Amino acid sequence: MIPLLSIQPENINSKHLDEVVCVLKGGGVIIYPTDTVYAMGCLSDQPHAIARLAKMKGIKVEKSRFSFLFKDISDLSEYVKPFDTPTFKLLNRSLPGPYTFLLPAVKKLPKPFNKRKRIGVRIVDFPFINQLLEKLSTPLITTSIHHQDQVVDYETDPNIIYEMWCEQIDYMIETGYGGNRPSTVVDLSVSPFEILREGKGSLDLL
Repeated sequence: MIPLLSIQPENINSKHLDEVVCVLKGGGVIIYPTDTVYAMGCLSDQPHAIARLAKMKGIKVEKSRFSFLFKDISDLSEYVKPFDTPTFKLLNRSLPGPYTFLLPAVKKLPKPFNKRKRIGVRIVDFPFINQLLEKLSTPLITTSIHHQDQVVDYETDPNIIYEMWCEQIDYMIETGYGGNRPSTVVDLSVSPFEILREGKGSLDLL
């Protein structure tokens, strides 16, 4: 069975972080909690892991809605085009937080995203993920874990998530029951910006 790591967000062991880093750099796919719902992901410079992730979700990479998970706003410059002052102020007051922003992508994104005109960007307010990203040189590719039942959007029970995915992933981190409200999705590639999905993130900050 793959490792299932139970942690307390306020007491993170550096040894556990190193274990997850090793799995990711080895091309692994992991499951982890965020400030919204449980998610799964891999390193953005691991094409084979990204292909695995897409296969697990039953989609093609080209049609996926995977987002890039960054440590902070300063890391965006290699992946998105320069943005104006109003956009910077919006990002600065709402991140880190429960938002996904769609931004115009640079021309030289890593494969298999090199043909994308825009990408989804997340910077979460979650200590374990933030400390993990501090140890990585590239962002994570991330996607939410949905419930098998069409009536319920997102699975919140980590034990059920583990049973569902343990044979397909390489590592899982859990902090107890997760949330069931996804991020608020905002398209900043158009002017004026558009709210594509109202989720956990307050619209008052936008």
